[in-house]
Amino acid sequence: MKYKQIKTKKIYEEVAETLLEMIKTGDFQPGDKLDSVQSLAESFEVSRSAVREALSALKAMGIVEMKQGEGTYVKTFEPEQISIPLSAALLMKKNDVRDLLEVRKILEIGAVSGAVQKRNEADLRRMEEALIDMKMADGNDELGEKADFAFHLALAGASQNGLLKSLMNHVSSLLLETMKETRKIWLFSKKTTMKRLYEEHEAIYMAVKEQNPKKAEKAMLEHLTNVEKVLVAYFEETGRSRSH
Repeated sequence: MKYKQIKTKKIYEEVAETLLEMIKTGDFQPGDKLDSVQSLAESFEVSRSAVREALSALKAMGIVEMKQGEGTYVKTFEPEQISIPLSAALLMKKNDVRDLLEVRKILEIGAVSGAVQKRNEADLRRMEEALIDMKMADGNDELGEKADFAFHLALAGASQNGLLKSLMNHVSSLLLETMKETRKIWLFSKKTTMKRLYEEHEAIYMAVKEQNPKKAEKAMLEHLTNVEKVLVAYFEETGRSRSH
């Protein structure tokens, strides 16, 4: 039997791992400035080049950032970092889109549940404005789509959960990118009228305003199920065979 040879870690890798462990355990907090290269080299009793390589490795991982003339700082977690490149939408098959719709459903129902509990007056105003734009769209598909998107983002914001909002924003953007050929817009014509979409969103809004969790989740589930039916029907009607 042939065994893989075990290689000794390079010095810079050990330095990087030690710094990473210190960040994980809280010795260094987000936003903290690390000691100078010279100081770290003396503390670890290694060369400055080993420290520089370690910091470069941590930078590549997105753990630290180097500010010109200032030094190296531990990065703060940003919800926007959780994302999939929109270009990935080009690789998505029919089943991938179905999975994406399911993920959206899970996120949206979670968001509406959070919004019911935590929404404030500013959140309600943003949702109202999106509803007004939706009503004013009157056959303008692009405006209707933007208003729809704005409503769901306002709802996500009302959950007061930055990570949830970022994930929902990204999933919605991926869906829009994937369904680009429907921008004509199939979704806002034929089987789904703007009036019906407006009424579905209004039902969600009223439930959130009234802080009625069961009513809100039911309204959201009905809306997303209807949208999903339309998109699945679109796949069938256009004969898109990207099923695997």
